[in-house]
This record gives sequence, structure tokens and C-alpha cells, in this order.
Amino acid sequence: MTLKERFFKYIAIDTQSAPDAGSFPSTEKQKSLSHLLVEELKAMGVADAAMDEYGYVMATIPSNSAKKLPVIGFIAHVDTAPDLDGKCTNPQVIENYQGQTIPLDAAGKFELSPEEFPEMLLYKGQTLICTSGDTLLGADDKAGITEIMCAVEYLMQHPEVEHGPIAIGFTPDEEIGCGVDYFDVKKFGADYAYTMDGGQIGELEYENFNAAGATIHIQGKNIHPGYAKDKMINSQLVAMELHRMLPVGQRPELTQDYEGFYLLIKMDGTVDETKMQYIIRDHDREKFEAKKKLLQDAVDYINKKYGQIVRCEIKDQYYNMREQVEKHRFIVDIAEEAIREAGVTPKVVPIRGGTDGARLSFMGLPCPNLFAGGHNFHGRYEYVILESMEKAVQVILNIIRAYVKKA
Repeated sequence: MTLKERFFKYIAIDTQSAPDAGSFPSTEKQKSLSHLLVEELKAMGVADAAMDEYGYVMATIPSNSAKKLPVIGFIAHVDTAPDLDGKCTNPQVIENYQGQTIPLDAAGKFELSPEEFPEMLLYKGQTLICTSGDTLLGADDKAGITEIMCAVEYLMQHPEVEHGPIAIGFTPDEEIGCGVDYFDVKKFGADYAYTMDGGQIGELEYENFNAAGATIHIQGKNIHPGYAKDKMINSQLVAMELHRMLPVGQRPELTQDYEGFYLLIKMDGTVDETKMQYIIRDHDREKFEAKKKLLQDAVDYINKKYGQIVRCEIKDQYYNMREQVEKHRFIVDIAEEAIREAGVTPKVVPIRGGTDGARLSFMGLPCPNLFAGGHNFHGRYEYVILESMEKAVQVILNIIRAYVKKA
């Protein structure tokens, strides 16, 4: 099976996660792909491949080296984002891409244009795979899964390649922030690991946002509008007032690089009551704490003004993995050199988001993130470059070889 065939097989399986399900995994359909991965690993000769009750797939390739080597893990997630249908059965393949705009749907409503996405021009002459406009592509993170599986297949077919013990892991529910809620680090057995969950070719990430979520409930006072003077409190207007107290310049659409933000991700309301959901992000821990305090200060001001009508709950979600990974900086250096050996220029950038590796790093498993080759995740404009995926497989194999050389 070619890399492209394997990728198409995986993206055709619906593995969308659901944020409000209240179960783990949040959707049983994620296990369909997990079951398939177990079967394929066993067919390759990875005898201990198994899925547990939570939907985690774990497997180990034993060392074939006489050297004492650390256990190196590679991890990807099976779920796709809840933002759009994730079952992609009709991907478009544009071979020898030449910089043109690509119509996504037959009606011409959506298109993938280099004017809007100029990074497309980096891939002239290569094979671009995109959607037909009505689903996600699923490269996040089925590109990562494909790359790991192809690397495993290569190792199993080439026993002459010296390597240490290798741990393979596939997780559910990463897209809704729960990917490692029940991940057994001890059982996984790796000393160090890499998630294959990055984007553009060459990306190597060991910094991510500190992250929190805030849930706000505003209790208004609904009075007949004809008799509302000095009595009505419209909770929707209070919500807007509260939102205006947050810095306009600290919104996702106005930030980049190391700049953090507040994002109002959902608001439902009536005159009587309104609920708001925010996410808060910053790479810098002090600025992160200051952002949470500013939101709480705004809530306190509103309560003082209107009389304790707002409840606010702020919960930390994950932290910047840098403070853990830098204690083992050599695992980043190895990955950087492995990327160079694949003929690619490393692009060491902070993740403007999260990854399973962030929480795993704080659970005792240092875990940088490597490129998987995709762009425009979480929407119909998602695409992946076939040659980038092939390079990612090379990088995995180069990392495995590097630990043998280092020993």
C-alpha cells in the first residue's frame, strides 16, 4: 500500500470527536480507525498492538540493537475536529501543482486560492491534496498517523536497519483537549516521544500556549418592556459590555507568533440569561496569568455595577511544554538534525495552539511536535502536500537512526 493509498483509506473513516458528549472517547466511531490500526500493525508483525477500553492504541517494536538504547515514541491522534464533517471520501489530487486557484466545490462557492493562502506557492511542481469543499480533509492528524504507519512498515520490512525499542501510540479526542486524559505513560513505556501533529514541512515545535477555558453565566432580569424602566437588566447587553472590557488587540485575528489572545468561542443568550465561553492563550506564563486576572477583574466590575449577576469559572487546560522539554534539549536537537538529513530546512516555531505532547511533557514524557505536512486545519480549505508527508516518514526514520548513533 502506498502512502497516498493509506492516507485516503484513513480519511474516509469518520472519526469526528464531540466536545459535549460527556464520555471517553467522546464518540465511539473513533474506535473504528483505532481497530483498523491495530489490525494493520499486527499484520506488519507488531505482535503486541492493542486498543484499550478508552480507545488508545499502543504498540512496541522491540530493539534489534546490542546497544542499550532509550525507548522512543511516536504519537498521533485519530480524531478530527468537530468544526466540519470529517469523513472525506472524495479528495482532490492536483499533481504538478503550478500555483493556480483550485475550485473546491462544483458550484464554485469555495476555492483554494494562493492569493488568500500564499504558502501554496511553495509547492509548485508537487502533489497537492485537498477537499471537495464539503468536509475536512482529515490531515489533522491522519497525515501523522499515515507517516507513523509507513515508518513502522519500513522498519518491519527492513530488519537490517538497527534501532532501539520504539513505542507507537494513537490517541482519541485530541481535538477537544482530552487526548491524554487516560493515557498511561508508564504503560506506553517511552523515555522520549514525538507527536506527528504539526503543519508545514520543516516545522519543529517544542513551545505551545498556556491555555485556559472560561465559562461565564450572566443572570439578567426580564421585565415586560413596557414597564422595564430602571428594572430590566438585559443579560445580552451585559455580555457585550463585559466583552468590550477585554483588549481589542488581543483577539486571534489580530495576533501572531508569541502574542496571546482571548477568543469568545460561543455565546447563547436571551434577555433573562446569557452564557459565554472563552479560551485564553499565551506562551508567557506571567502574561497568561495576567490575562486570566483581567477577565476576572472585568467580571468583578460587572458584579459590583449590577449586583452579583455574573458567575465565572476559569479552568487551566494545559501549559507550555517548553519548561519541561528544555530539560532534555537534546531530543529537539536530534529532531532538528533529522529534518536537515531529509533535505529540509528546519522551521523551529512556537505552536499557536496545543497538542497531546504539551500535557504528556508535564506527565513525565518529554514530547516535541513534528510537521505532518498539512495546512489550513479545521476547515474546508485544508490541504496536504504528498511530498511533505514522504519527508515526514524520512524524518521519523532519521530520528530512530540518530538515537543509535548517539549511543
